[in-house]
Amino acid sequence: MSLATSQRTSAVVKGPLFDRQARILRRDRAARRGPVLFLHQRAFDECLDRLGDVRRDFASALLIGCADSAWRASLERVAASVAIVDPGPLFAAGADGRVGDEDLIDLPPAAYDLCLAVGTLDSVPDLQRALFLIRHSLRPEALFLGAVAGGDTLPMMRAAMRAADRAGIAASPHVHPRIAASALAPLLTAAGFVMPVIDVDRVTVAYPRFERLVDDLRGMAATNILCTRSRRAIGRPALDAASAEFARLGNAGATRETFEILHFAAWTPSAP
Repeated sequence: MSLATSQRTSAVVKGPLFDRQARILRRDRAARRGPVLFLHQRAFDECLDRLGDVRRDFASALLIGCADSAWRASLERVAASVAIVDPGPLFAAGADGRVGDEDLIDLPPAAYDLCLAVGTLDSVPDLQRALFLIRHSLRPEALFLGAVAGGDTLPMMRAAMRAADRAGIAASPHVHPRIAASALAPLLTAAGFVMPVIDVDRVTVAYPRFERLVDDLRGMAATNILCTRSRRAIGRPALDAASAEFARLGNAGATRETFEILHFAAWTPSAP
C-alpha cells in the first residue's frame, strides 16, 4: 500500500479492498469472546505516554477504536470530555460510544482538539477519506495521534499461508496488505494535516504453534476481511501445510512472529 510503485506490496486493487460487514462481524466476535488486548493496550499506552510530553490542555477528545471500555477513563484524565467511535457495535456499546465506519460516519465539524485512533485505520475501506473526515472534525492546532498495524507485520503468517496455497486447490488472498511507514506521512499530509511524524514499534511474539497465532488474531479482530478472500475453509491439507511451515520457521519449539505498529502524530493547521 505504499504510494511509490516500486514499494507496493500488492497489485492494484479494483473496487473495495475490505468487506465492511465482515469487519463488523470480526470486531463483534472479538468483543463476545473477550478481546486479545496485549498489542492494542501497548499501542494505547504509548499514545498516552506521548500525550504526557505535550504541554497543553485538551477540552474535547475523540477516540477512534475502543477495544477496552477502560480506555475512556484513561483518556478522561487527559481531556475534559471524550467521544468514542468504533466500527464494531459491541465495542461501541461497551464504551458508551457511537458505531460507524471511520470513512462514512458523520462527525461534527471542528468539535475536538485531540483525536486518538488505535488499531482500526489499517482496515478501513477508504483510508484517505477517513483521514479527511477526522481532520474536518478537529479544531485548528488540534493533535491527531494514533497507531496502526503496518509495514512487515506477520511475515511468518504470510509464509505459512503461501505453503497453504501450494497444498490447496487454488490460491486466494489471506493476509491484508499493510500501510508502509513511508506512505503514512504523505497520506496525512494529503488529508490536510501538518508536521506528521511516524515511528515504528516492532513487537516479536513467540508462538508454540500456528493455531495459537490464529486464535490471537481472532481475538484482535485481525483475521481476513478482504473482499477477494475465499468464503470457504482452506481445507485440512492446506491447514496442515501452513502449520508445518510455521513450525519449520521456528526454533526450540516456538516460532517468533513480528507485529509492526506504526505510531503517528500530526497537527491540524492554525486558523487563517
